[in-house]
Amino acid sequence: MLQKFLYPFFTVCLLATAIQAQPGKKLSNTAKAGSISPLTRQYVSPVKILWKEGQTSNLEQLLKPGISQADLANRNMAILKNDGSGKKASILLDFGKELQGGLEIVTGMWGPKNLPLKIRVRYGESASEAMSDVGGPKGATNDHAIRDFTTVAPWLGRIQLAESGFRFVRIDLEEENAELQLKEVRAIFTYRDIPYIGSFKSSDERLNKIWETGAYTVHLNMQEYLWDGIKRDRLVWVGDLHPEISTVNSVFGYNEVVPKSLDLSRETTPLPGWMNGISTYSMWWIILHYDWYMQNGDLNYLKQQKSYLSGLVKQIVAKVGDDNKEKLDGTRFLDWPSSENPKGIHAGLQAMTVWSLSAASKISTLVGDKETADLCNKTVARMRKYVPDPNGSKQAAALLAITGLMPAEKANKDVLSVGGAANFSTFYGYYMLEAKAKAGDHQGAIDVIRQYWGAMLDLGATTFWEDFNMDWIPNASRIDELVPEGKKDVHGDYGAYCYIGFRHSLCHGWASGPTAWLTEHVLGIKVVEAGCKAIKIEPHLGDLKFVEGTYPTPYGVLKVKHTKLSNGKIKTDVSAPKGVRIIQ
Repeated sequence: MLQKFLYPFFTVCLLATAIQAQPGKKLSNTAKAGSISPLTRQYVSPVKILWKEGQTSNLEQLLKPGISQADLANRNMAILKNDGSGKKASILLDFGKELQGGLEIVTGMWGPKNLPLKIRVRYGESASEAMSDVGGPKGATNDHAIRDFTTVAPWLGRIQLAESGFRFVRIDLEEENAELQLKEVRAIFTYRDIPYIGSFKSSDERLNKIWETGAYTVHLNMQEYLWDGIKRDRLVWVGDLHPEISTVNSVFGYNEVVPKSLDLSRETTPLPGWMNGISTYSMWWIILHYDWYMQNGDLNYLKQQKSYLSGLVKQIVAKVGDDNKEKLDGTRFLDWPSSENPKGIHAGLQAMTVWSLSAASKISTLVGDKETADLCNKTVARMRKYVPDPNGSKQAAALLAITGLMPAEKANKDVLSVGGAANFSTFYGYYMLEAKAKAGDHQGAIDVIRQYWGAMLDLGATTFWEDFNMDWIPNASRIDELVPEGKKDVHGDYGAYCYIGFRHSLCHGWASGPTAWLTEHVLGIKVVEAGCKAIKIEPHLGDLKFVEGTYPTPYGVLKVKHTKLSNGKIKTDVSAPKGVRIIQ
């Protein structure tokens, strides 16, 4: 499944690496002290020369598979040449799909002095970003990962360069009166080599592609830790983790990157701090632990959170006033598009407090902390007496509906369905879909997925973005082309808050919500007993003719297929591993 889905665009050559002790010798203490990376490196050749300028020749050589080795034959070199008679020699490569990693360049022999040559390298998640300048008018940066830099290419050698998230690479020969000979230019794709255990296939190829794209987006962010984005910020943001881990549960099953990232967030946030400085992110940490327990059933791991959880609960409860209203400090944040609606934020924070304390009550009961469970239950009971107005915020309305503070049908009719996909966001869009499902509007949610997340695919996306706005669509260029005259640059011309222009991440794990949502609500797989011991099957096909797929459990792979019959009824076939009880 991994080879079939992950690399359909790539010509690949796998690099096998190992550290082996010589016979009769032992590894040095230094070698023993090192840690082994959980990541695999794969060399990927570009699939297209998207643009060239100046004196260039034989560039098609770069599209061929490489071997990571210079040689003395010096045949079939791609040439970039500057002789002062024209524009600087430059090329733009397209690797066909977003990836996380670095770049390898293998060179030939040039004369007369065998000196290294200065080159400029620019990565881009879009073609236009790779053509941009740091500090330019469209906001290109080197934040978090260096994506625009000058280096030297060795004569008859190999160089491996900086990591970032990218699909496109521009190379400029900076030296005057020089000839650069390129034998190979390949991406060094760095990822966890894990199988896609979960799957989703329906009668709608657009939905299938959206499911796969969400899965791939999260997969790229499963590095040493679970990141938010592979270009920016390359950090563990706990709010971002919730849609990501929901996708991990649906696609990969157990992976050590999840507890490793949750533990890092706890260890780097001594109380009374808020994780990432944001109160809701500490709340997401609680919710995540309950969800992770339901998927994997590891009570011992849950017990390790007991002390920290108890202190965090007391900290949250202290921020609830006698009037039953939240009064949270720290950064008051739901997501970026909601940040200019303080009334909506208040409503969302009220709901988040109820949701997190409800989850904390369940966890505390499981780990034998009755005092903390009672505190959670009493606080939730009185907070439910006050229901703030969402103030038109789809984010807030979604949270109010999910927590039962507002009837889901009312939230859907009055707020969530207004304007269809208008005012959706890639992060909280997941919770808007969840609220629509709770209201029974599964078809409406499916339509929004097609329209909103599908629009990113229509613009050339191979991963989902940090944010997207339906207003960006008119007259927008695709990200896999140089912007035609008269068109809008959908990457460089748009964005707001922390993601203005090219700073905008085009591979952001929090945007993967439709993958988890389609598995749970269309394929109809819902874990109802910890460790997947009991799973409820309740499909909602909407206008689909069939849907089938798989789901990872600790006991093995669950297989489900639903077919809509001519009378409108659904025929369901389930194959469950031993140890999993199916409820229909």
